Amino acid sequence: MKPTIRDVAKLAGVSISTVSRVMNAPDSVVESKRVKVLQAIERLQYQPNAFARGLIYKKSHTLGVLIPDIRNPYYAGVIRGMEDAAKSLGYSIIICNTDRDKERLISYLENCNEKQVDGILFTSETVYPDYYAEIRRFRLPVVLVSTHSLEYELPSVKINDEAAAYDAVSYLIGLGHRRIGMISLPLSDPIAGLPRYQGYMRALREHGLPHEGGQVIYAEHWYDEARSAAGRLFGQHPQTTAVFAASDEFAMGVLSFLHERGIRVPDEVSVVGFDNIRMSEMTIPQLTTMAQPVYELGYKGVEKLHRLIEHGSVTPLREYLPHSLIVRSSAAPGKGTQ
Repeated sequence: MKPTIRDVAKLAGVSISTVSRVMNAPDSVVESKRVKVLQAIERLQYQPNAFARGLIYKKSHTLGVLIPDIRNPYYAGVIRGMEDAAKSLGYSIIICNTDRDKERLISYLENCNEKQVDGILFTSETVYPDYYAEIRRFRLPVVLVSTHSLEYELPSVKINDEAAAYDAVSYLIGLGHRRIGMISLPLSDPIAGLPRYQGYMRALREHGLPHEGGQVIYAEHWYDEARSAAGRLFGQHPQTTAVFAASDEFAMGVLSFLHERGIRVPDEVSVVGFDNIRMSEMTIPQLTTMAQPVYELGYKGVEKLHRLIEHGSVTPLREYLPHSLIVRSSAAPGKGTQ
């Protein structure tokens, strides 16, 4: 059986914490005890693991990452940023796919607590009261990534979704489009649904365009649902000349629908997405989109969590990173403006 830190402590006649200090801060241990511990380690051929090294500091050097749906390509860039930052700061990460299920998410919080993670990166979901209650119960340091909470004092890093949607729709208006539809996430989604809808509506309103919301069709999170939503949009509003999609995956569903109907993009209809996932430049035509700095969001989230773990607080509490429009070939001037 592989020797443990307890075996070393027993053989050396010292406490587990003394063994940990020898491994982590040897100068803090008197020489006589240090020699006994080193001799015991050599005799037992003990190989300390990360958990044993961290016992004295009550740290596992592990972070838990709660992801709503690992299939969503948006999270690839976020997780890559998290992993790079974690590695540079000496952490490992555990990825937990919650599948947008409350019971599953709460069970993962319990698992992370049992595994003694040092902190949690909570991504892209609403912080409901029962989630917050568990976070408080376990006293886990938490940073929100691509989401935020105005109700609870939890550190966060994200973009301003309302402003980004406003800029995307304003770009289409600047190209001369006046009949602009939207494929939106449900308004019950306060993170990406409601604020992106509000940005779309504000752009129409401020540019003097009809803004009663009749050209908004709702879908859940997937490509197939967005393609179906595009069918409803053009069935109800056949004169639509541009579509703002609340995600790049939604935009791909729109492109697929238009291609099947023989409607040329961008000659007849322009399409703008949101996120700038890697596949957005692989579509035909390449997708114009409002980019989130996904890698930076993940990287900064880990940095923020590290500061919270080390110091107990961070500033600013709610941090917003800049968004940017990536102009490719799926959007062009509206009819009559060329």
